[in-house]
This record gives sequence, structure tokens and C-alpha cells, in this order.
Amino acid sequence: MSTIIHANLADYLIIAIYFAAVLGIGLAARRQASDTIGFFLSGRSLPAWVTGLAFVSANLGAVEIMGMSANGAEIGIPTVHYFWIGAVPAMLFLGVVMMPFYYGSKVRSVPEFMRKRFGVGAHLVNALSFAMAQLLIAGINLYLLGSIVHALLGWPLWVALVVAAVIVFAYISFGGLSAAIYNEVLQFFVIVASLLPLTLIGLHRVGGWSGLKARITEFADTAAAQGADVATASQQLHSWPGQALSGFNSPVLSVIGIVFGLGFVLSFGYWTTNFVEVQRAMASESMTAARKTPIVGSFPKMLVPFITILPGMLAAVLVPEIMRTKMGVDVAGGASGTVVKYNDSIILLMRDLLPNGLLGLAITGLLAAFMAGMAANISAFNTVVSVDLWQAYAVKNRDDAYYVKVGRIATLAATVIAIFTALIAGQFSNIMDYLQTLFGFFNAPLFATFIVGMFWKRMTPAAGWSGLLAGTFSAIFVWALSQVGVITLPGQGTAFVAASTGFVVDVLVSVIVSLCTKPKPVSELVGFVYSETPRSHFKDPEEASLPLLKRPVPLAIIALVLVIVLNIAF
Repeated sequence: MSTIIHANLADYLIIAIYFAAVLGIGLAARRQASDTIGFFLSGRSLPAWVTGLAFVSANLGAVEIMGMSANGAEIGIPTVHYFWIGAVPAMLFLGVVMMPFYYGSKVRSVPEFMRKRFGVGAHLVNALSFAMAQLLIAGINLYLLGSIVHALLGWPLWVALVVAAVIVFAYISFGGLSAAIYNEVLQFFVIVASLLPLTLIGLHRVGGWSGLKARITEFADTAAAQGADVATASQQLHSWPGQALSGFNSPVLSVIGIVFGLGFVLSFGYWTTNFVEVQRAMASESMTAARKTPIVGSFPKMLVPFITILPGMLAAVLVPEIMRTKMGVDVAGGASGTVVKYNDSIILLMRDLLPNGLLGLAITGLLAAFMAGMAANISAFNTVVSVDLWQAYAVKNRDDAYYVKVGRIATLAATVIAIFTALIAGQFSNIMDYLQTLFGFFNAPLFATFIVGMFWKRMTPAAGWSGLLAGTFSAIFVWALSQVGVITLPGQGTAFVAASTGFVVDVLVSVIVSLCTKPKPVSELVGFVYSETPRSHFKDPEEASLPLLKRPVPLAIIALVLVIVLNIAF
């Protein structure tokens, strides 16, 4: 049976050891998952360095590895905006400003926070849309996980999907969130150890950074001479103004689109309201640890482009199949078994550069990344289904053991459904196009509702659910216009426009509806609206005794300075 990657016994042994460790962690964490706080929030007992690494690892899944390497191969350096503009600033805002609301309110999920701030209508809209989004995104991770198994073993894709899903289901159902988080910490180190050698060997092969720039310039000039639709060398090698990413011809519009559409609407919408990420911080041992979780995570997040985007750029000048794909030629093969896509960049680069042993480590890193991403989606899904839907509306006032059992059933259901949503993900050549579209539908309007409701006490419960619905449907409408040719933007430009539209419409509808309906009493807004919450609510008594560099705000300032330096340097 033909396979893309030719592994030997040493490679398989490394993979087997990793799977044994993953399942062992799940079994070891089982005793912590006996009640709802233990199963869904790890008993709120984890230190900041653990939750911080899990925070990054939960996002360092299929999208980060395959999607960012695909973008690196297709458009080059502008992809860093997903990290240095589209992640770090929002992570710092979450830690400094928003985590005190989440952690201080003792809610178990983001939709539960919505219920306490806006009531049942907004809660139901958020819980249902979030659950749907997690099933779709889990499908992305599972599809790419199955693709690796298919590439390695030559199994039919549907068999690979089922086997991969069973392993993730096993350790999540055993140990709940604790199993997911501890595995995410392990997975973080495995991912770095596997992708760093690939980057270093690739750079050595092309003659370092200067050699890579020369290769990309030569390829872009050749492509232009042959009439291929390839971004210019200047666009691929400089992050600003980023037209290859935004899809705008105008440099000014491109910068506005990236800063507002990606850096504000999509980024803040994802990092500050996405329960997949926030759940990791909620599992922290204290208010200070919860605030530090995304801030600690921002430091490794800044470095991730060097092990995800760079391999994609290297594949675009070292892998013949990707080079031909970039020239517009359909090349048979790839992980899908039909045609090579940009999503195959990192797999094919591993095939061409890594010796056996290192190849097994690299494959293990990819498997770890995809399992981390899928597990994060499913652990968040089972919490929302169990706590926000089943306990809130279907069966109330049962003991914890009952809701933990519901959580395990939800885990099984999500795993089965993800097998089918994985087939949807397989239709996209660049997985980031699909993902950014989903974020525009679900996260951008939610962030608008959050930010207005958190800083404007006059916002009413009716505005909460109506703004969410209006914002979501307006984003879907913009996407629909792009499908029929009314809007034509390359790259992720359509996703930026859709997300921005969803955000603006949500804010406008929320303001109009609020002015026409009755707000909640001020007494019910303590802990949910900034102006009505005492300063003591945001303070951890232990913080004053910590050294300056172990406090959230000074750490956030250091991270912000570093990310500004990176933006200037590239």
C-alpha cells in the first residue's frame, strides 16, 4: 500500500511510546474527575505555568501546524499577523482585564457568564452556537489527524479518522479536563521538539535566512514571468502592509483590515470569549494564576511562527509538489489521496528532510498537536452541553455523578459527530480559510456583546440575544455574498470583512435594542459590569506578596514590548 511517509520500526516505537503516555495520563487523572468541578475545571487547582502552556497547546493544534504552514507556503511572512497582531495583544487583554470577571464570578463556562449577565435568551444562543462551532473545529483537527495516519500507514481516510477519534475519546472520558490539560503540557514539549529540528535542517539546506529569501525571490520572479498567480517576493518577505494576507490591493486598506478585522475583531473575539481557551485559565488555583495564564502563554506564542510558518516557507522552495501547486498545477497525491494541497506542506517537508528516528519524532509531534486541538474542542463542548444545556434546561438538581456521566456521553457524541464534520474540512485547500470563516460567524459577534455588556451597564438582556443573532447572521450573509461572486477577495480578506460586519452590526443592534428595553437592576450587575464591580473583586490578596515580575501586569508589559519589537523587526 502506497504511503507518503516511509517510516520504520524506530519511528513506530516513538509513536507507540507517546500514545501509551497519553492514555496513562488520562487514567492517572481519573481520580480528579469524580465531580463536576473536577471533571470540567480540574478542581480549580492548577498552577499558572501548567495552565499557561495548556492555553497555548490547546490552540497549537491542526490549525496552527497545518494551517499556518499552509499559509507560510502560500503567502509567506504576512502569516505572522495571526500571532503578533491576531493573538498576543488579545491574550494580554484577557489576562489583565477580563479574567477577573470570569474567575471572580466562579462560573464554569463562558455561556454561564452570559446567562448571569444577560439572561436565558443570550445564554441559549451562545451555548448552542458555541457547541456547533466546537463540533466543526474538532472536525478540522480530526481530519488532519486522520490525514497523518493515512500518510503514515496508507489506511483509508475513514479508518484513520475512526482510530484517531477513539484515542482522543479514551483519555478525555477517563480524566476530563485534567487529562486534557496535562496531555496538552506534554504535547507542547513534544511539538516543539519535533518541529524545531525540521526548521533548522530546512534552513541549513537553503543556506540560512538569506538563502531562503533568495530562493523565494527567484521563485516569485519565475512565477510572474510564467503568469502564475503568486504573491510578489516583497509581499511574501515582509509582514506589512500584508496585502497577500488581507486580499486588499491598497496598502492602507490592507493595514486597516489586518489591524481591525484580524487584530481587533477576530483576535479579541477568539481569545477573550472562546471557552476552549478561557477554560484553561478557569482551572487555575487562584485569581492571580488565572490572570497570568494567557500572559504566560503569550511568550511561547510569539515564538510559534518560527516552527510553523517557516517550515511552510521552506516547503514552498524545497518540495517539488508544493512548488508546482503554487504555480497553479494540480499535482496528484497528498494526504487526501487525490490532489496535493498547501495543507500537505509540512508532511511533505518531513518526508524530504528528516531521517528515520527524527521522522518518528516529527510525526509524533503532529499527532500530539492534532490531539491537543481536538481534545480542547471536545472538553469545552462536553462542559457546555452538560452544564449550560442539560443541567440548565433539561434535568436540574441532580448529583454531580449524574452530570459527569452526561459529560462523558457528550464526549462520545462529539467524537462521533467530529468524524463527519472532518469530511467538511477536507474540502478546503487551505484550512485557515475555513477556520477564519467560522470565527467570523461565531466569535466576532460574541466579543461585541461581551465588550459592550461589560462596560455599559445600560445594555439589556434583550439586546444580548438579539445582538448576537443579528451579528452572526450578518457575518453569514457577507460570506454568502462571497460565494456568489458579489464580494471577491483573495486570502482571508472575506473572513476579515465578514467578522468586522458581524461585530459592527452586533454593536448597533445591541445599542438600539437596549435603548428600547428595560435593563437589569444595578444590584445584579456586580461582578459582570466594570463600573458596578468593587476594585476588591479584581484583587488576589496573595498578589501583593509576589515579586514584581511574577505579577500579571508587569509580565503583560514585558510581553507587549517584545511583540512590538517583533513587528518592527519583520
